[in-house]
Amino acid sequence: MDFWRLFGYAKTSFYHHDSPLFLPTKNTKTGEQPTNLLDLCKHVTPVCRLNPLLFNGHLQTFWTAVKSQDIPIYYKRRLFSAEEPQFAGTFAVDFAVNPYEGTDESLPPRTTYYNDGEFEDIGSMDTKPMLVTLHGLSGGSHEIYLRHVLRPIVDAGWEACVVNSRGCAKSKITTGVLYNARATWDVRQVVKWLRRTFPNRPLFGIGYSLGANILVNYLGEEGESCMLNAAVICSNPWNLEAGNLALQRTWLGSEVYSKTMGTSMKKLFEDHVDAISKNPRVDIEKVRNITYLYEFDRELQGPTWGYPTEGAYYRDASSCDSLMAVRIPLFAIHAEDDPIAVKEAIPFREFQQSPFGVLCTTSLGGHLSWFENGGGRWFAKPASQFLIQFFENIDLDKLEKKPGEKAGNGIGLGGKALASFNPMRRKLQIDVEP
Repeated sequence: MDFWRLFGYAKTSFYHHDSPLFLPTKNTKTGEQPTNLLDLCKHVTPVCRLNPLLFNGHLQTFWTAVKSQDIPIYYKRRLFSAEEPQFAGTFAVDFAVNPYEGTDESLPPRTTYYNDGEFEDIGSMDTKPMLVTLHGLSGGSHEIYLRHVLRPIVDAGWEACVVNSRGCAKSKITTGVLYNARATWDVRQVVKWLRRTFPNRPLFGIGYSLGANILVNYLGEEGESCMLNAAVICSNPWNLEAGNLALQRTWLGSEVYSKTMGTSMKKLFEDHVDAISKNPRVDIEKVRNITYLYEFDRELQGPTWGYPTEGAYYRDASSCDSLMAVRIPLFAIHAEDDPIAVKEAIPFREFQQSPFGVLCTTSLGGHLSWFENGGGRWFAKPASQFLIQFFENIDLDKLEKKPGEKAGNGIGLGGKALASFNPMRRKLQIDVEP
């Protein structure tokens, strides 16, 4: 394997249930098409050959800081007000649109606002597939890694939108809280709105890094009621506590990755400090004195959401257990040398227990990187092709959302289960004050 690494080749592995989810195809000649989730995932996954000069996860991940090719995606933005009072505030959704003239200096490049007239007419009865995107930590619709996937999706005739986490992508914070790693409420509202506004459009989801964690939590919370038809996740950190401990074990993990992410979140905090300072639980000076990401989570996320420690927050927000409650086809792509979303946090055994998920890992690739010769990113190929092929070939009306067996074996005597594992048992309770 080391010999092939010299030429940039990465080993590709798949982890899955013994009986992967059956996929009913539109074409009755099923011999020419994949008929289960594993076959489809393998079918759309090309050989992983990366830039041989970027021969480990650190080099791949560092290369994201180097200016790369531009992939133009134009957006129109709409601000949504939260419908649920316990999640009060506004958030920004950017819709991919055709190229246009003009700019808005207050927004990311190639992004302007919808005017009221345009947005009132946005509804449609068409049957175009639509992709809902969740970005990574402190990112937004402008991130190049998600545009690598959006480009082939839009070129294939899809519609797409990006749900920007509150305060990200130059959006405003209108309440005293940022988003967190299990902030599923905004994507839930957007999916419901899309279903009402475009009643005939098949809906799909994709999440990157922290957005992948949020998306899996959302899918698990929705279960069999999920309105998305299928989803892809890339570089999901899965077990946030395990990832945090792994970062603190090494100099690079602590002084490069955790410090860089802490700095980016502290900048986001400063961009919205006037709004956040209205939250009496937050000690502004303590947040300003943080260095590492876990310190930011300790001093801001913990007090904001009522967690006593960052560890309690990580355990509650992790999506590794949520996987067992997912009831739509899910394709996960992950590099085993990812220095941020570390290998030890990947729920390999859970993927082997769930027919609804398939995990594809590569031995090289880093975090949201997978740089090929020429600057392309390998992961964009299986991610976009999975979605395109799924829509084109799978009979969405006949997809089964009920598991063949319950997650977990239950606890009991004489073959009778007295209790069973509930993967979505959450500790955080958000109540509306009377």
